[in-house]
Amino acid sequence: MGSDAGTVRVDSWIWSVRLMKTRSTAAAACRAGHVRINGERAKPAQPVRIGDEVRVRQEGWERVVVVSQLVRKRVGAVPAAECYVDRSAPRPPREALGVGVRERGAGRPTKRERREWEQLRGGL
Repeated sequence: MGSDAGTVRVDSWIWSVRLMKTRSTAAAACRAGHVRINGERAKPAQPVRIGDEVRVRQEGWERVVVVSQLVRKRVGAVPAAECYVDRSAPRPPREALGVGVRERGAGRPTKRERREWEQLRGGL
C-alpha cells in the first residue's frame, strides 16, 4: 500500500485517500487554489510527504488532514482512513449552509432559486 519513494503528487494522493471522487476534480481544486500544503497553495503535481498538513476546501467546509502514509493508487475506505489523521472541524449540517433546502412538496426550484443556490455555493 505505501510507496517506496518519499513523495506522491498531491492530486493523486487526495484522490487515492478518497478526499475527492476523481483525480481530475482534485487537480481542478488545486488549480483553483482550494488545496494547501503546510499553508502554501498547491499545484496538482506538487509532492506531498509524510507529516505534511493538507487543507482541502469543499462546499463551504475545510478538510484538514495530516499525511501519515503515502499511496499512489486508490484504496478502499478503511485503508484510506489510515493514510491520514483528520484534524478538521465537524462538517456543518446542510441546513446551516442554506443551500439546497426546500420545503417538502414545494416542487422544482425556479431558475431564479437555482441561480441563487449556485451563487451561494461558489458559482459557475
